[in-house]
Amino acid sequence: MRKMRTLSRHIKEGFKNLGRNGWMSFASISAVTVTLLLVGVFLVLLLNINSIASQIEDDVEIRVYLDKTTKQEQHQQIEEKLSKIDRVNDVRFVPKDEGLKDLINSLGDEGKVFESLETENPLPDAFAVKTKKPQDTPVVANKIEGMKSVTKVEYGKGTVEKLFKVTDAARNIGLILIVGLLFTAMFLIANTIKITIVTRGREIEIMKLVGATNSFIRGPFFVEGLLLGVLGSLVPIGLLILAYQFVYDAVSMNLKTVFIQLLPVYPLMFQLAGLLIVIGAFIGVWGSLTSVRKFLKV
Repeated sequence: MRKMRTLSRHIKEGFKNLGRNGWMSFASISAVTVTLLLVGVFLVLLLNINSIASQIEDDVEIRVYLDKTTKQEQHQQIEEKLSKIDRVNDVRFVPKDEGLKDLINSLGDEGKVFESLETENPLPDAFAVKTKKPQDTPVVANKIEGMKSVTKVEYGKGTVEKLFKVTDAARNIGLILIVGLLFTAMFLIANTIKITIVTRGREIEIMKLVGATNSFIRGPFFVEGLLLGVLGSLVPIGLLILAYQFVYDAVSMNLKTVFIQLLPVYPLMFQLAGLLIVIGAFIGVWGSLTSVRKFLKV
């Protein structure tokens, strides 16, 4: 019962402290808001870059073209051999008619030129091979080359390797930026909150001198830091939801034409909201408690 009363007192004092130190509280919340908005923007960019890179990589496949003299009963044997190759995840037979349709569709309006070939299809039957990891594509393609009844192996040699380098670089650069921004956020927000706490150093010292325990003194500041962090994260969350919804509606249809999609607004925004609240709360509490600590050494 006593612990509940103490907790209730800490919560009440935490809320009161926000009102008593109006301008300093406003400055702290503003610092949290601006910094977390930047963190949120970069997080959305990083998550979408990672998603788009994965979509592009997942589209990479190996086309294994068969000799035109290959008999239909041999297809099963070839498929089994391809499936047994290390790092192969999926093997799909592509009849020449389907291959021609894929070619026509991939070229858009220009593909209509090839529609006349449907009566005498010059393409051979093929297999579409996907690897367990997109980066395994060149290795698996090299193993397939030279197999009996295989005349040609295509996977975009040269282009695919460059693609993987670009996607890996985009992911790594985005991750470095986010980590750097998070550390910057911790420094800026914590220091702003420290200024708020330091202005009440005399109050803390007096409480310590009259016998208040360290935990009793820390309690309201813990609540205050938590509130500063959480309140400061609400505006960035609202702005990011509105902005991302607008961008998603504006560009998602255009991106679909190139088979690339942005991450859907939900659950992305729910996940981002939860993450920003946690980051704001953690930095707020950390900034408050580290500031109070030096005044407890009286």
